[in-house]
Amino acid sequence: METVEGRSAVGDWVSYRSDIKVLDCTIRDGGLMNDHQFDDETVKAVYKACVDSGIDYMEVGYKNSKKLFSPSENGAWKFCDEDDVRRIVGENETGLKLTAMADAEKSDYKTDILPKQDSVLDVIRVATYIHQIPLALDMIKDAHDKGYETTVNLMAVSVVGESELEKGVELLANSEAMALYVVDSFGHLYSEQAHALVDLYSKYFKPAGKEVGVHFHNNQQLGFALTIEGIIKGSTMIDATMAGLGRGAGNCPMELLLGFLHNPKFDLRPILECVQNHIEPMRKKLKWGFDLPYMITGVLNQHPRAAIAFNAKKGKKDVLDFYDSLMEEI
Repeated sequence: METVEGRSAVGDWVSYRSDIKVLDCTIRDGGLMNDHQFDDETVKAVYKACVDSGIDYMEVGYKNSKKLFSPSENGAWKFCDEDDVRRIVGENETGLKLTAMADAEKSDYKTDILPKQDSVLDVIRVATYIHQIPLALDMIKDAHDKGYETTVNLMAVSVVGESELEKGVELLANSEAMALYVVDSFGHLYSEQAHALVDLYSKYFKPAGKEVGVHFHNNQQLGFALTIEGIIKGSTMIDATMAGLGRGAGNCPMELLLGFLHNPKFDLRPILECVQNHIEPMRKKLKWGFDLPYMITGVLNQHPRAAIAFNAKKGKKDVLDFYDSLMEEI
């Protein structure tokens, strides 16, 4: 394989960027479809596939509050207690970094996130809405001071005004976070908006020596396409899930992403094996992926909770009634 200025080529048409890091969030995002009630075999299979394929980060779940979310109704990966994580990964003596997500206003982060020296986790990802940024800044500092790498997922930006968003990004750029993710929470964005968001985040984060990531949903069949656009615009932290497993319409599929990246450090085969043997068998029950209700909420820039509730209804369901009901609320 020929190498030119940090890029490799096969012939004159396949190249890769060595600065891109891939994060698998199958168990965390996918857990939103089954209350994080994955069995150990599935979580171990995803972990092994991430290790064997050369993926950089695996997000094992949430660090959410047991006061707000019942342990009897939610699986272990809603909370990521240290004993549960170690049951899967041991001491994680691999090159794979482990992450967990802490939601602003949903995490008892000061007590539940242990000092790094006592945890096998490497990264805390803080998820925040624009109005929660003051709290998110405290969460970032808390995790950083405990010894973790920290990143931020800024959610629902498709409903945030431009000036408010820029001020929020500037505040986050001055935090200890090493990266800020463009998150298309409602699956509403098109390439122009994705480009503008990556440019805005880069304006503040890259001069500080920090990175920009992307996390896209598939409501309009654009999860993979927008991920490519984010990479083209310079994003270096890339989220994906195996078979696109994730809330509602799902995410950018990991197997498509690795195929696109053409980086020899990544091995696609372990991902395909995990998808075939562990992820796809769950599809009939969990029913993630593109469908009309999720498409409608994406087009209308609405939270997917309405589509999730519609799909959960039993008996005859009329998608036209669903569309009309949402239109009446606009």
